[in-house]
Parts: sequence; structure tokens; C-alpha cells
Amino acid sequence: MLSLDRADRKIIGEDIATAEFGWPVGMPICRSLGGGLFEIRSNLSGQRIARTIFGISDERIVLLNGFVKKSRKTPKAELDLARKRMKDLS
Repeated sequence: MLSLDRADRKIIGEDIATAEFGWPVGMPICRSLGGGLFEIRSNLSGQRIARTIFGISDERIVLLNGFVKKSRKTPKAELDLARKRMKDLS
């Protein structure tokens, strides 16, 4: 995510803040991925979309992974990484 330009990072940050301060938030900002994971859905410039995967630990949102989607389906590797990081928190 650090490689994104400033405007795109701002969009993602605003969406994260919406989820953090308005929790629980539903579509179109947040969607459950199951197993205690959720995604924050951000629409970037150039018709790109970014996803930030998070979980809830000790009543706090914990950001686990973020990426720009290149296909309709969330890549398994991105979900696996988020699941591993969530498990490591326990």
C-alpha cells in the first residue's frame, strides 16, 4: 500500500477510519469474509479497487493485510496471510 500515490492512500485511510469509528459498518464499506475476518472495500483512482483485511481483537480493529485487487475474486494467498496474522495475535 505504501507504493500507492498520496490520493489513493488518503481514500484507503478514510475508509479505514469509517470502519473504525462507525463499527459495525456494512456494505458498501465493509464485508465479512468469515472466520472473524472482514474487508474494507476502497475504490481508487483509475477504476482500481483496494482491500484491507482486518479482524477484531480485544475490541480493537487490527489491520492484517492490504492489497490492490487485480481480479474479481480475493486471492487465496492474501486471505491465507491475513488468517495467519490473525492466528498469531491469539
